[in-house]
Amino acid sequence: MARFTETVLVTGLNATDNPGPGVAVAQSLRDDPDFGGRIIGLAYDMLDPGHFLPDLFDASYLIPYPSGGREALFDRLAYIQEREHAGVLLPNLDSELPALMGQEAALGALGLRTFLPSRAQFDQRNKDRLGELRDKFGIPVPRSVNLVEVEGVYALHKLFPFPMVIKSPFYGATIVHNTDEAVHAFWSAAAQWGYPVIAQAYVEGEEVNVTALGDGRGGMVGAVAMKKMLLTDKGKGWAGVTIRDRGLLSLSEELLRVLSWRGPCEIEVRRDRQGAFHLLEINPRMPAWVDLCFGAGQNIPLATARLAAGEAVTSLPDYRVGAAFVRVSTNTLLTIEELETLSSAGERHGRRTS
Repeated sequence: MARFTETVLVTGLNATDNPGPGVAVAQSLRDDPDFGGRIIGLAYDMLDPGHFLPDLFDASYLIPYPSGGREALFDRLAYIQEREHAGVLLPNLDSELPALMGQEAALGALGLRTFLPSRAQFDQRNKDRLGELRDKFGIPVPRSVNLVEVEGVYALHKLFPFPMVIKSPFYGATIVHNTDEAVHAFWSAAAQWGYPVIAQAYVEGEEVNVTALGDGRGGMVGAVAMKKMLLTDKGKGWAGVTIRDRGLLSLSEELLRVLSWRGPCEIEVRRDRQGAFHLLEINPRMPAWVDLCFGAGQNIPLATARLAAGEAVTSLPDYRVGAAFVRVSTNTLLTIEELETLSSAGERHGRRTS
């Protein structure tokens, strides 16, 4: 396949203890000898660490938060395009997608192409609708209930026993062991992310994850399975290793088939003590550990960029079992003048090449 030379816009540069995928996506692109383009970072906060990784990003720009609306985002993208002339946009946060899905014409007018799910596909994998996949297609999903009032929390013990899991519709999950903890978790989730709040039966077992790429027609272009070896206090993987499990990969393939999923996704699964799988979440974008896929032999970020650009990518090579990652936290030294420039101009330029 020919070398990929497009300029790519990459979002999600918040590489903190709850990291966004953007840095891992950029790392996967930059390290691949088949990538010869430029990488432009798009961030929401002046202190997002991705701004300060000039080995990865040729430039970075601040963009408005999704709550600012589509018009503000597209105005900012138009400004960035005047300067960078990118060809592909890789959004990496769930909250960004509603403003971008179905906007192929508007994005195309700016010269940008994406490879995103439809709104129907996106909605079908919402946390509050996963039970429909169980009822319609037999996908193994733990029992759950959607809550819009705190009164429903007091009756949860009648539906499934403690411990149980309280989730927001977007991010975060809290294991609770009694009604008081459940009430606190309900209000916390509702205050931060709105309704409905999801209560789900807790499955005892081992969490395993898959990064997969769907072609939009029910096919799976690639997939890599991983087991987390070290977790943060937020439950995020700080270390992991690729594994081979045909049942897990078959479940992932079935999910992409029934959803006709278009684009990358992360499939979160719990394997119980009897070896059965239980689908917990389908995140509609690449995970922060996606560079492990590249290390194992499947460059899912580059394949996604190629598909966005209209290239034919039918299947990726098999991946290597036993590839591992450990996330490393380091300090980058700056001057206050650099921060002031980013704050005032909203952009940072120049990639270190040596």
